[in-house]
Amino acid sequence: MEFNIALVASLMGDSSRALMLNALLGGKALTATELATYADISAQTASTHLNKLVEGQLIQVRKQGRHKYFQLKSYQVAEVLEGMLNLNAQLSATQTSCQDIKTGPNDERLRHSRICYDHLAGEIAVKAYDALLRKGWLVEDNLQLNLTESGKLNFASFGFNLAEFESSKRPLCKPCLDWSERKSHLAGTLGKWILDDAIARKWANRDLDSRAISFSESGLKHLSQRYDLETS
Repeated sequence: MEFNIALVASLMGDSSRALMLNALLGGKALTATELATYADISAQTASTHLNKLVEGQLIQVRKQGRHKYFQLKSYQVAEVLEGMLNLNAQLSATQTSCQDIKTGPNDERLRHSRICYDHLAGEIAVKAYDALLRKGWLVEDNLQLNLTESGKLNFASFGFNLAEFESSKRPLCKPCLDWSERKSHLAGTLGKWILDDAIARKWANRDLDSRAISFSESGLKHLSQRYDLETS
């Protein structure tokens, strides 16, 4: 297929399709009705938009019985969407005085901790990323991120099976610029594992109707102790 930035841009550029893609950025598979409601459009209009997104390979369809669900095609699509949110905020900031700049969502719960496709984002995620660097479990060099031997040993003790992910085409760990904090948080298979592990241990749970990740008081304490988060 011929490389065509204009095609991808046009698919993302429609306001209704942009809203539906943003809804899918939460990582959940959603029905056409749910996406139509989110974008405030009719079911028929939503169907037309969804067909275009499927044909453009930005989203995919999953069938469960008689029902059809839509989700982002891959984590690469999610990364592009998150990058566009950052770019939009940066461009908006040039029209605002430095004193008035506030990046990211207005919802404090989303700013605190949210899902970025399949990994943790927000204030807590950035603190975790900084802690992993400070402890020497991760090393960053010119935006290239690697898991150190110390990191491998410690994550193995938490239950992370490195061998399970080494053959994956997806990076093990990579920095992802956070929409609200404007610092890096951890993406890749390790970033996904950290979020999945926190949810499995019931330290946190996902909101049903937003991208927010809610940590219990004890869950946040456990997370902070494990990764040595600096809290204030």
